[in-house]
Amino acid sequence: MEEVWAALLRSVIFGTPILIAALGNLLNERAGVVNLGVEGMMAVGALAAFATAQTTGSGGLGVLAGVLAGGLFTLPHAFVAISLRANQFVSGLALAMLGLGLAGLLGKRFEGQPLLAPLPEMPFVYLGFGLAVALWAFLYLTHAGLVLRSVGENPAAADLLGIPVYRVRYWAVAAGGMFAGLAGAFLAVSYRSSWTEGMTNQLGWIAIALTIFVAWEPLRAVLGAYFFGLLYYLGFALQDSAIPSVFLQALPYALVIVVLALVAWRRRQGAAPEALGLPYERGRR
Repeated sequence: MEEVWAALLRSVIFGTPILIAALGNLLNERAGVVNLGVEGMMAVGALAAFATAQTTGSGGLGVLAGVLAGGLFTLPHAFVAISLRANQFVSGLALAMLGLGLAGLLGKRFEGQPLLAPLPEMPFVYLGFGLAVALWAFLYLTHAGLVLRSVGENPAAADLLGIPVYRVRYWAVAAGGMFAGLAGAFLAVSYRSSWTEGMTNQLGWIAIALTIFVAWEPLRAVLGAYFFGLLYYLGFALQDSAIPSVFLQALPYALVIVVLALVAWRRRQGAAPEALGLPYERGRR
């Protein structure tokens, strides 16, 4: 029985960065903006967190730096997607590649260094669950949440009611970047407690798929993230079994492909925000 509980605990820990990143992605997509740059924002947040924690000796300051770095790094995407009304998918992909490349280049000086003052994993687990509950309450129990959802569903109607559509979308994208930066910070200052290039290990893409999988619902994201975490845990725990290790390692990513294949079906079912991925131009109907 103790082994079962230990396995579940490791699954929850594995799923925590996915959950936090997915909540941020869910937030900006609820406002109608697609951001495929989660992986890059996580990488930048991880590097900023590790560099700050290693330099100052404070894991808390490292987490703060990671959050701020993720929020700031996503602003170019917000400008391109919202103000310039360019293709959100292309802009997000560019952000992902830029973030991974930039973090890899600037992080070479920290490669292989163990963190001097790592933080416990469980505070991030509690924080991730708390953020899911808080985001659900924000979206469904507050006026600000209603405003954000209206911008994602019908920005023209929201504009007619005096809601600053562009400002709301900028805020949502920046907040989503901060969540991604927090997820990266967890990897750097707690889970791995070191910096290595590629340490995000495609978790950002899984977070994007999870957003679709849970139909943009924060509380469902908790179970979904822990399920992905279980797949990751099994990939490590069963390496010595008769099951081919390549199959186990590919299982989470195969599931991502299946989830992305459900996008069109989700749209037909009305699960996605109506204006998701569509640029809004004031005065044009």
